[in-house]
Amino acid sequence: MLSHEENEQITRVGRGTLMGDFMREYWTPALLSSELPSADSDPIRVRLLGEDLIAFRDTNNAVGLIQNNCPHRGASLFFGRNEEAGLRCVYHGWKFDTSGQCVDMPNPRWRGAGEPAESDFRSKVRAVAYPTVDRGGVVWTYMGSRTIPPPLPSIEANLLPEKETLVRVVLRECNWLQALEGDIDTSHFGFLHAGSFGADDVPPGTFSQYIVNDRAPKYAVLVTDYGTMYGAYRPAGADSYYWRIAHYAFPYWTYTPPGPLGGKVAAGAWVPIDDTNTHFFIFGKASASGAATAGGRQLFAEYAPRTTSPLGRFRVQHSRADDYGQDRAVQRANRGPDGFTGIPGVFLQDQAVTESMGGIFDRTQEHLATADAMIIQTRRRMLDAAHAFAETGVAPNVDEPDLWLQRSGGVVLPREAHFEEATRELRKAFSVHPEVNPAIVGSIPAA
Repeated sequence: MLSHEENEQITRVGRGTLMGDFMREYWTPALLSSELPSADSDPIRVRLLGEDLIAFRDTNNAVGLIQNNCPHRGASLFFGRNEEAGLRCVYHGWKFDTSGQCVDMPNPRWRGAGEPAESDFRSKVRAVAYPTVDRGGVVWTYMGSRTIPPPLPSIEANLLPEKETLVRVVLRECNWLQALEGDIDTSHFGFLHAGSFGADDVPPGTFSQYIVNDRAPKYAVLVTDYGTMYGAYRPAGADSYYWRIAHYAFPYWTYTPPGPLGGKVAAGAWVPIDDTNTHFFIFGKASASGAATAGGRQLFAEYAPRTTSPLGRFRVQHSRADDYGQDRAVQRANRGPDGFTGIPGVFLQDQAVTESMGGIFDRTQEHLATADAMIIQTRRRMLDAAHAFAETGVAPNVDEPDLWLQRSGGVVLPREAHFEEATRELRKAFSVHPEVNPAIVGSIPAA
């Protein structure tokens, strides 16, 4: 349980807040490269960490991410003309390049407010703009205090050849922290996603069988350089344990446990749009068919029609408005992958429970248990790191990009083995493990 003050500190993300300033020191996934499909294509509205911004790809294919309001009189630059290496405000014609510099301030021959041709006033006007890097299908941005940004984090799935990469984004209408905590809470899997499965529904000797046989795993949690790591373990025969190994990495990255360790390449970023909305960037390795794989299951829900609102990007079809497509008849039958909840698919099941907590859950009302060990440790790690940054101006490991090269997943180990030591080779990025058989997962759909 957190105090009211701690809950405010850890959930609020605007500029000037404890967590908001901390997060800005790291590179942030801002949008998909495909959202700006070509030079001089239409600008889009983006909200990041509570800031309303406009993204555009200029004539030279550079991506700009600048403040929504024109510095002249505050009209939205979303309506601007994207032309000749800049975005021109339609109100009075002031034009800004991707760095935010005003590059044209039309003289009085234009209709509207202008400056004499000999004036140097335009050189003194800048829009707030953030540096960007287009990598692996994602436009990244740095919103922090450094003049020279740190290196981008090395996310394995974002560094693969283009034909092997897959990234998707989904809107979740709640605070970033409660969304993220669903990823580091492995005990819910045996109920929310697998509660309808019994011993006769799963192949023997698989991860699925071990979950069905014991839905209350024990935990080992470690503090790491990059954040935290846990192993949740349960019996896998008389002499072995089935371990589900996963990570949290600063400031909002998760590496989830479903799937076989050594064969899974995936990471997720729970990027705050504002205090009560989150974009989940899902990085994965595409299968031969082009589908995203994480333990053998297609990951995604269908999108609703897109709008130009910052909250109209990547909204899914089912939501709280239709109870996430829940079918009570399916729930009463309690059969099949959706039988426990009646909600179709792993993603929507997670969406329903985390959004049902409200925009920001009041954590003073919680009653945490042993199964919440990773959540407890991770919250403390976040708060300690954010307070240390506020005091010293140094964000942990921001200059060590390879610390984000992590792998997660499941593995069977001898009972006497230490899970961190025994899995070092399987957890190495870019390693190949032909001995890992995806069929070991079994028939329970993986998240």
